[in-house]
Amino acid sequence: MDKPETRRLFFGLEIPDSVKQRLVELQQPVAGARWQRPDQLHLTLVFLGSVARQRLPDVCDAARNLPVERFDLTVCGLGCFGRPDSPKNLWAGVQPADKLAELHEVLNQRLCMSGFEQEKRPFCPHITLARFKRQRGSVAELLESQEQQPIGTFSVCSVVLFESTPGATGSVYQAIERVPLAGAGRD
Repeated sequence: MDKPETRRLFFGLEIPDSVKQRLVELQQPVAGARWQRPDQLHLTLVFLGSVARQRLPDVCDAARNLPVERFDLTVCGLGCFGRPDSPKNLWAGVQPADKLAELHEVLNQRLCMSGFEQEKRPFCPHITLARFKRQRGSVAELLESQEQQPIGTFSVCSVVLFESTPGATGSVYQAIERVPLAGAGRD
């Protein structure tokens, strides 16, 4: 079978298993919610979309030697896109957002210089927990109960290039390359 000409790619952060477990524990029955499996939990930094196979080296080069030091990231609180009584996505928030914005901006600029289109949407760092399609139940109580509750903290030591492929039970995300941040080798 021939490999496809393009790959659906994005840069993101891996979430450690200990934090994933805490996020999964927040799942509860909500009408219309399609909860993310633990292997689907991640934080997107820059979404590239379909990229020609021959451009993969350019994508990887854009992430090398990033001028951003490793940092700690705290997952805390829940939010949603859409209204709480009819959400589109339920997500966990992260702090410090400024470090993630810096990482996003540097990656975006480098990808732009390599000829990739810049992402148009404003950057809103989060970890998607559930997606909603048709019948949407309210997440208002869940949001209120978890408002700014700490979920976990972890060290961000690398940026990961992921490939997204559709699967029978949702997208499958595979790490293609991990690029260490500055100072990630120290301890």
